[in-house]
Amino acid sequence: MKRTAIFAALLTSLVAVAGLSTPSRAETGEVAVVFTKGGFIIGVGGGEGVLVLRGKRYPFTVSGMSVGFTIGASTSKFVGRALNLRGPASIEGSYAVGGAGGAIAAGAGAVQLQNGNGVILQLTGPRVGAEVSAAVGGVTIRLK
Repeated sequence: MKRTAIFAALLTSLVAVAGLSTPSRAETGEVAVVFTKGGFIIGVGGGEGVLVLRGKRYPFTVSGMSVGFTIGASTSKFVGRALNLRGPASIEGSYAVGGAGGAIAAGAGAVQLQNGNGVILQLTGPRVGAEVSAAVGGVTIRLK
């Protein structure tokens, strides 16, 4: 009889714990961004993009700055995914960028960025222009 009571108590506890846990609400959205950058030593840039989440489009602006070795100008057209979204507003914020890259006439680029909300942008796409950089900087995304 004691085993049955212990088993029933354990089963009740497991059901209660299972009822309290909720599935992760993080979502994945599609992102498209056009970003133009230029400079000499200090690079500045900006652009626009759109987040598609649950079939709705959320336009946003992108601004950024880098400090380091930067010469020239380029335009990047990135597409990819936004991971760990907890609604469209979670894409907003500052994203750190670091690394070296370049584009002459046309080239391909890939970048992964993360903001303070835990949103990860995985983007790829071509660059057009003549720019060489070895800089550290960041970009900021704001919904329109």
